[in-house]
Amino acid sequence: MVNTMIEIREIGLDAIEDFWDKHIHYLVEDQIITDEEDKAYFQGEEYRGILRNHMLRDQDPHHMVYFVEGEKEVGAAQYTTYLSEDGKCFILDFWVYPEYRGDGMGHRCFGALEAYTRQQGATYYVINSEGERRVSFWKSLGFVEKGCDEWGVALWEKRDDGKGERA
Repeated sequence: MVNTMIEIREIGLDAIEDFWDKHIHYLVEDQIITDEEDKAYFQGEEYRGILRNHMLRDQDPHHMVYFVEGEKEVGAAQYTTYLSEDGKCFILDFWVYPEYRGDGMGHRCFGALEAYTRQQGATYYVINSEGERRVSFWKSLGFVEKGCDEWGVALWEKRDDGKGERA
């Protein structure tokens, strides 16, 4: 596969319904959610309304993006960079479509997201992740486990303290 650049395309509120369709498919197909109650929550107005409102806020707005290689959409992510705090970029979702997995596509997409968010002021990255394949991916990018969230899901963090050390 040719190693082309990954472009980040912001998703606006006018295109959010298409994103939601892809999002629920990803959550179910990758077995991140496995029961009908969770599926209903992630398809419901409470969850989606909160994120929509966070996209509209002036301070630390939420972002939804597609990863595009050439003219092909190859994945998506959601994140918020907390510039009002310490520059933490919390990645809510990150996925590469199954047909594009392999050949380092996930690494290239994260590299593009990291470069994009650092230009916006991100200083380090945090994501919730579990499952052997997903955890292995984040570890391969330099993420280390940093405890659990309030639901008991492992938190993974990637820092570069400016001295070349990763915490």
